Amino acid sequence: MLFNIVENQQLTSSVYKMTLSGDVSAIKRAGQFVNVQIEGLYLRRPVSVCDFSENSLTLIYKVVGVGTKKMSLMQAGESLDLLVGLGNGFEVNVETEKPLLIGGGAGVPPLYALAKSLLKAGKKPTVILCFNTKNEIFLYTEFKNLGIDAFIATIDGSAGVKGFFSDVIKTQNIDFDYYFTCAPLPMLKAVYQQLTPSGQLSFEERMGCGFGGCMGCTHKTKNGYKKVCTDTVLKKEEVLFD
Repeated sequence: MLFNIVENQQLTSSVYKMTLSGDVSAIKRAGQFVNVQIEGLYLRRPVSVCDFSENSLTLIYKVVGVGTKKMSLMQAGESLDLLVGLGNGFEVNVETEKPLLIGGGAGVPPLYALAKSLLKAGKKPTVILCFNTKNEIFLYTEFKNLGIDAFIATIDGSAGVKGFFSDVIKTQNIDFDYYFTCAPLPMLKAVYQQLTPSGQLSFEERMGCGFGGCMGCTHKTKNGYKKVCTDTVLKKEEVLFD
């Protein structure tokens, strides 16, 4: 499906925000993703959905290779072929009065749409955004503008709390009864191991097709192997880590 690029804005040295117009009706939940066709490359690039409404789609992506580099050079008025509405996304209709959202680096963007969905459902979340250094921070102001508590953790201590998500929870005395997280695998494992309440974890993997046909992105769970492209978000109770 073709989408038109409205804006492609650089946020940090390696992170870009792309706004597109097109049919987003297939996107039903925060935490779903799109698969982007890049001219001259065989495999599509999966990118999580940061926000969506009516005919507008926002993607925030990090330049990590040839495909995303080409995306960063695209201009307003150009078009992109996207597969949309991929992945299962986060389930917001869960029992929680104090949800906590934890994002790490490129895992931060889908939590923005999630925060809006939780607010719409009458649940006010707290957000922890984790980065290596202050120069990598993005979306913090946007989260604050939703009227929710948002905290920063940087490994080098250049902004917010020095350390990790656990240091923010401790120093800010954050009380929560459920969590949602999207982050690189080592951070997902740390969240899973260190936090007691139930939660949902959004996984990232290299993908072939993006819709469950090639079996190239499997992750072992307590219920057998699942495909990250179709079961992007897993409940804590079914997660396994090696």
